[in-house]
Amino acid sequence: MNIQLSQKEFRHLLDLVYIGNWILNSTRGLDRFEAYDELQEKIFTYALQNNMPELTQHFMGHIFPSQAYEEGGIHEAIADYEDAVFFDILAEELARRDMSEEHLNPDDLNELSARMDSYMNEFELNGIENISLNN
Repeated sequence: MNIQLSQKEFRHLLDLVYIGNWILNSTRGLDRFEAYDELQEKIFTYALQNNMPELTQHFMGHIFPSQAYEEGGIHEAIADYEDAVFFDILAEELARRDMSEEHLNPDDLNELSARMDSYMNEFELNGIENISLNN
């Protein structure tokens, strides 16, 4: 298979591959999906062939994204995604908890959505500053 990409498109592909592999493997410890690690290495090998050697580094016979690549903003993009997902999940879980405690119909999506919006507004204003746990 041959795919024709501009330098800019290839650079974006590197980001997509890295982010995808990060999401799949960053929390797995030694139980990684090796096929995705291998594909990432293969794609980053093409960076060497396309005048982007600063994006790669060699270690123990393998090619990895370089420190410069990893410090070039990709983790800020991942962190933005993680923050958004964190607050979305937290808002939904808190809204579902509230509805369960009040014995409301869990099928009431309008109520769930309104409660989630309320939590999201709070998070946008204050982050987690006003969250407390009661034991």
